[in-house]
Amino acid sequence: MNETTSHSSFGSAATEPTQDERSFAMLAHLLQFFGGFVPPLVIYLVKRNSRFVSFHALQALLWQAVYFLIVIFGMAAMFTGMITMLLHQPHNAPPNSAPPLGFFVGFGAFWLLFMMGMVANIIFSIVYSIKAYRGQWSAYPIVGRLARRIVDA
Repeated sequence: MNETTSHSSFGSAATEPTQDERSFAMLAHLLQFFGGFVPPLVIYLVKRNSRFVSFHALQALLWQAVYFLIVIFGMAAMFTGMITMLLHQPHNAPPNSAPPLGFFVGFGAFWLLFMMGMVANIIFSIVYSIKAYRGQWSAYPIVGRLARRIVDA
């Protein structure tokens, strides 16, 4: 399926989304950047009767869940690696010696990935809020198909 499918190819939703639906769908995407998973969740629960709003709010909600899990597992891996490096320093190292280079490389890699995730959040928030406001049934690259299946079911 294309990233931007027409509203008539999404289940039996043959009507154009109303201005109210487009506004709520836009807010679900846009507010996720400022409030994480809370705004899309509230919009999803309040506007569950609208398939258009549900689809867009659920995508934003699922993306926030995926991003949260990536950050949590990334932090766990980073701290595990850093602690392991510190515990396996040579015993003959001076007491005030600097941590190993891998300590800083691991932190730098995690920070870079975290920032890339923040950039993805900004891009998803802006691009998909615009598409939702235009009335498009646009799907996120990672969680769009899952949201489509949940709402269509």
